[in-house]
Amino acid sequence: MFWTSYFLAVLAIVLAWPVPILLSRARWPARDPFTAMVLWQAIGLAGGLSMIGAMLVYGLEPVGDNLLAGLCALAGMVLFAAPTTALGFWHLFALSAAALLTAHLVFTLLLTYYKIERQRRRHRELLALLASPSDDGPGTVVINHDSPVAYCLPGGARSVTVLSDGLMAALEPAELRAVLIHENAHLTQRHHLLLWAFAAWRQALPWLPTTRLAQEAVNSLIEMLADDVALKTESKATLIKAIAIVASGSAAPQGAAVVEAAGLAGASLQLPDGAGGAGPASTTATRVSRLLSPRPPLAGGLRAAVLAVCALLLAMPTALLIVPGLLG
Repeated sequence: MFWTSYFLAVLAIVLAWPVPILLSRARWPARDPFTAMVLWQAIGLAGGLSMIGAMLVYGLEPVGDNLLAGLCALAGMVLFAAPTTALGFWHLFALSAAALLTAHLVFTLLLTYYKIERQRRRHRELLALLASPSDDGPGTVVINHDSPVAYCLPGGARSVTVLSDGLMAALEPAELRAVLIHENAHLTQRHHLLLWAFAAWRQALPWLPTTRLAQEAVNSLIEMLADDVALKTESKATLIKAIAIVASGSAAPQGAAVVEAAGLAGASLQLPDGAGGAGPASTTATRVSRLLSPRPPLAGGLRAAVLAVCALLLAMPTALLIVPGLLG
C-alpha cells in the first residue's frame, strides 16, 4: 500500500491543479459540451476519491496489506479497543484528515441542498402570489416585469418556467418557442443537479482552483447543451436573437435569484453564502460566438478517447483502493 498512497496523492494533485487549468483554457468543449461535462465530473470525482484515498491508504499501511485488511484492523481497534501502537503519529493524522475531509464534503453537500431547497420554496411562494398561468402550456407562468426575463425553477412535478411580460412583448413566436425549449431542456436534463453538486464542491473547497474553474465551466456548458436542444427545432438566427433580447434585460426581479439554470441569457448563478459562477456577460458572449462561428463537432474518435479517459480516471483510483497489492 506504500506506493498506492503516493500514486493517489500525485493523481489528486494533478487533478486539482494543472488538469482543470488546461481544460478551462481548451476550446474544444464548445464543440462537444456533453463530453466536456462528463470530463469535468470525472475530474471532480476522481480527484476527491484520490485525495481521500491517499490519506486513508497511507494511514492504514502499517496494519494491513490492502485497504480491506487495513479497515478491518482499524475497526478492531475502534470497536474492541485493540492496541494502536502499530499506527504512528502521521498515520493517525492521515486517518483523521481523511475522516474529517469526507465528513466535510458530505455535510457541505447536504447543507447546500438544504439552502437550495429553502430558496426554491420561498421563490415558489412568491410566484404563487405574483405570477399568473401562461397560455404557452402547463408549467409556464408569467410575472409582471418590464425587463425580458426567463428562467426555470426545478421541483419535479412542480417545476415551472417563468417568463416576464417584457420578454413576451419583445419576442416573436419562434423566438419565444426557442426560449421555452431552452428552459425545458434545463429541466428535462436535470441540470440543477449538476449545478448543486459543483456548487457544493466549491463551497467545501473554495481554495482549490478546480472548484472555481469547474463551476464556471459547468454554468457555461449547461447553457450550450440547452441551446443545442433548441437548435433541433428552431433556426440559429432565431436563437441568437432570443439570447440577445434576454441578455439585454436588467437583473431578474426580487426573488428570482434561485440556485439552478438561470435562463436563456446565461444569468449568473447565485449560490448560498456568496459562491459565484461565471458572469452572465461572459457566458452570453461565449454562446453567441459559438453560434455565429460554429466549429465542426468533435470527431468520433476524439470523443471516444475523451470518454475513455473519463472512465480511466474513475476506474484507476477505485481499482487501486479495492484491488489488493495492485501497486504494492
